[in-house]
Amino acid sequence: MGDTAALLATAFTDTLGYWWIIIPTIFLGLIVGGIPGFSAANTIIILLPLTLAMELQTGLVFMVTLYCAARMGAGIPAILVNIPGTAGAAATPLDGYPMTKQGRGQQALAMSFVASSIGGLLTTLVALAAMPLLARVGFYMHSVEMVVVMLFGISLIASIAAQDMLKGLIAGFFGLMIGAIGTDVVYATPRGTFGFLELYDGVPLIPALVGLFAVSEAFIIIEKRVILTAKGEAAMRNPTWHATFEGISIALKRWWHIIWTSMIGLVIGVIPGAGAAIASFVAYQQSRTYSKTPELYGTGHAEGLIAPEAANNGVTSGTLVPLLVLGIPGGATAAIMLVVLQFQGVSFGPSLFMSNPEVGYGMFMAMAVAYLLMFLTILPLSRYMCRVTTVPTIYLAPIIISFTLVGAFVPREYMFDMQLALAFGVLGYLARRTGYHVAAILIGVILGPLLETYFMRALQKSNGDIMTLFSSTLGNILWLCLVASLILPAFLEWRRKTKTEAAA
Repeated sequence: MGDTAALLATAFTDTLGYWWIIIPTIFLGLIVGGIPGFSAANTIIILLPLTLAMELQTGLVFMVTLYCAARMGAGIPAILVNIPGTAGAAATPLDGYPMTKQGRGQQALAMSFVASSIGGLLTTLVALAAMPLLARVGFYMHSVEMVVVMLFGISLIASIAAQDMLKGLIAGFFGLMIGAIGTDVVYATPRGTFGFLELYDGVPLIPALVGLFAVSEAFIIIEKRVILTAKGEAAMRNPTWHATFEGISIALKRWWHIIWTSMIGLVIGVIPGAGAAIASFVAYQQSRTYSKTPELYGTGHAEGLIAPEAANNGVTSGTLVPLLVLGIPGGATAAIMLVVLQFQGVSFGPSLFMSNPEVGYGMFMAMAVAYLLMFLTILPLSRYMCRVTTVPTIYLAPIIISFTLVGAFVPREYMFDMQLALAFGVLGYLARRTGYHVAAILIGVILGPLLETYFMRALQKSNGDIMTLFSSTLGNILWLCLVASLILPAFLEWRRKTKTEAAA
């Protein structure tokens, strides 16, 4: 135990010595995460020759810091201009952007940075302490369990539909239909592709994401002078440090909320292929389910912003656990890290922490130091970042559309994807104008194909027996939790009305 503590202390001090590469990489990660279509994964690929030429520890610190900073950076445009930088930030605008329109963008950014930093730092320490236990999660989460996890995220559609049940469900099912476009997972038969080869792999996520949120929002805001309400514009005329400290205070008062939602991100991050999008939607759904004020979600509620930001940053440490312990990357960025570190002669597996402990412990220490320095370097910038909301929409809308179209082009480099983003933008604009929630559509687009994949895989393993969905002990526990999360809000609402009527 003493040797491990001494090793961790040495790894921490050694990693602090790389501040000269961590701080510039933090700002690079913010830019990368904030541009739709870009991510830590494709940035590391672009810089692969540089990364491979670096010393092992330097390259490790660079990749881990870029990964963490890009995850945090994706929430900045999601809050300020309703543009999620990545799918992991798709739940952030649900409450972050309404806060910005109310002139509380500075507080929202501060809350986001605090939740992200604490959530990321806490889950890094937990992952480091409970790594052998967490590594087993991947063995227990099979197709049946993943079907239920997907349903947790999709059930958020029902929460959104609570305001207008018919329109919410129509939007959700429409999103699921769009998500079904492409070749089916069993026979690879094209469905709903309309002859476009570009859709055979399914609807690309980034064009759908930026079209539904960013392009449609640009079409909406061009009709106004600024994106802020009259009250919000008055509040933003003289931004002060007080608003930043107020946001920090609001987040810290909800420390328990940050802790348990970041733990959701950690557990989901350990499951290979799950990802930050699932974690953020599940955390948002669970946060709303067990809230005493669920009606405030979607109107600029602090907990609705904190939950997805803590969860998607909790994923970062989770994806490293199967990589280091089992040699199985938990996501795209972890897979690229695997390639780079194998090039440097690092072999992964249970023996890593004995044969090469400076790499095993060093990756988590690099993540912990990165989150510490991000908290100190990024938090003061919230006062200045929020000024973008005061830019007249006549300039802001064309900039948003230009950046998002470039972002739609980058992942696959198809002109078709830019046209698809515009088509989704028109669809999103019509949905907003007619009272349909674009978030419900996006949930269906993101989680629908994943649900189908795991569902069909479970049926294939059981020769088509539908009862296989209830054949797992862990799966049955998750089913009970899912039913409880759907029934509990209605029960709490009934009890609240009963108390109100009794008091009256």
